[in-house]
Amino acid sequence: MAGCRQRQWRLLRSGKLSGAMNMAIDEALLESLAEGDAAPTLRLYGWQPATLTLGYGQSAIDDVDLEACQQAGVVVVRRSTGGRSVLHADELTYALVARTDSPPFNRTVLDCYRAIAEVLKTALKHLGVDASLVPGKPGTGHGRGTRALCFSSPAQYELVAKDRKLIGSAQKRRGQAFLQHGSIPLTLDLSLLTKILKIDTAATDRLAKVGWLSALAPRPLTLLDLEESLLQAFVETLGVDWQESVLSPGEQKRAQCLHDEQFSCASWTFKR
Repeated sequence: MAGCRQRQWRLLRSGKLSGAMNMAIDEALLESLAEGDAAPTLRLYGWQPATLTLGYGQSAIDDVDLEACQQAGVVVVRRSTGGRSVLHADELTYALVARTDSPPFNRTVLDCYRAIAEVLKTALKHLGVDASLVPGKPGTGHGRGTRALCFSSPAQYELVAKDRKLIGSAQKRRGQAFLQHGSIPLTLDLSLLTKILKIDTAATDRLAKVGWLSALAPRPLTLLDLEESLLQAFVETLGVDWQESVLSPGEQKRAQCLHDEQFSCASWTFKR
């Protein structure tokens, strides 16, 4: 962004981790920033093994075929953020923690979504994908058979290219701090999705509106391409000065505790 004062943010590259540990680290980062112990932080990561994440209020029993997940080797975990199911495999996932009482983010949820969506739109443009922001409306047109799918329709200020939703994101607040994490799929196994989710014919039809980058970009892409384009987009759009970092000892300890006592526990994952 021309003329924008540079802001120092932490950058964490975690590599591929288990679903429970990924969710635990994101939560620990949010807590750390909310308590004033950390700078705004972007974490980039992947998943090993493939993982289906559930939204905080979603029903595992109603929406997921748990036996099919087990047979396919897909682990199920629950996020602390809202939304619906996301299958994480061949993708780059981002998690951003920042404050709403200081620039560049304003106080409302929609303002934060919109600001981050502009960054993502710029990143996609670098990759040759012309995407548009969709100011969607929550809670419209989703019956029981479609609610399981996060990518079945665009939510507020999410990105669509060639009529296909590309990036699903979810947000959580803690005081004046927020966490937003999202999935940027390089490829997506739709046949696997239809096996592990309890979806009806209408939901299956909606999968035709789901997109992934390798199907839309004009050239072959790698996960490193996604990383570099996203980091550059933050610099251009928000004036970020990246400082490569790692989790602090306190964040590591808290993440391990959250992993052991919450995100890896059946009582959390299958509480609904």
